[in-house]
Amino acid sequence: MRYIDPHMHMVSRTTDDYQRMALAGCVALTEPAFWAGFDRSSAQGFFDYFRQLTEYEPKRAAQYGIKHYTWLCINPKEAEDPVFAKEVIALIPQFLNQPNVLGIGEIGLNKNSRNEMTILEAQIDLAAKHSQLILVHTPHLEDKLKGTRLIMDAIAAHGRIEPGRVLIDHVEEHTVKPVLDRGYWAGMTLYPDTKCTPQRAADIFETYGNERMWINSAGDWGSSDPLAVPKCHQELLRRGHPAAFVEQVSFGNPVKFLSQSPRFKPPA
Repeated sequence: MRYIDPHMHMVSRTTDDYQRMALAGCVALTEPAFWAGFDRSSAQGFFDYFRQLTEYEPKRAAQYGIKHYTWLCINPKEAEDPVFAKEVIALIPQFLNQPNVLGIGEIGLNKNSRNEMTILEAQIDLAAKHSQLILVHTPHLEDKLKGTRLIMDAIAAHGRIEPGRVLIDHVEEHTVKPVLDRGYWAGMTLYPDTKCTPQRAADIFETYGNERMWINSAGDWGSSDPLAVPKCHQELLRRGHPAAFVEQVSFGNPVKFLSQSPRFKPPA
């Protein structure tokens, strides 16, 4: 079954993972900018990272027939120094015309601090000024619900961002309903142990349906599985969900959301 993995950090994966994903049916992926496993010491480090996302990774993915798209930002984990973060944000506009850039992301909150909120607001404004889609990172564990609400409030307060052009990722059982109720899209990030397992994702689909929702694997530097999406396919099919339901959450829904960007070309 073909699928799109809409949140995958391929800079942290080997080329073998591209091959495995292609064999499992992956035809396209989107890669949000994120933490590199360490805090970068200069804005130049981000400049080189943005070049990697817009120039090198698309070529690596293309070797296996996978279309690579990306999102650009300074991630919330490195947003505690507003002066440094604003230097990085100033670099982003020059990359927004690259053919694989879909929007601003993954922006959001990490510890729900005032400085993180300042940079979140700056990047929401950047997205509005350049008519970009937004992909949001929500905090972990006990801060998730509070952080999710703060993020949605900040987007609403800005006043120029349509909720339907925002994907709020890493939702779990206690945050998915507030996200959907306010008109945003919701992403479930599938990890072996944290965030959301394929089994928990199947439970959430059975509770809330499959409108404005997708699944992704977010393979990164830590314990993660680049084949989590097809494994969720198996769980949904095992439970008796029809193939059309499975294809909607992992292909049709990503195509519908991402096609709001003129740069996204739905796979044939």
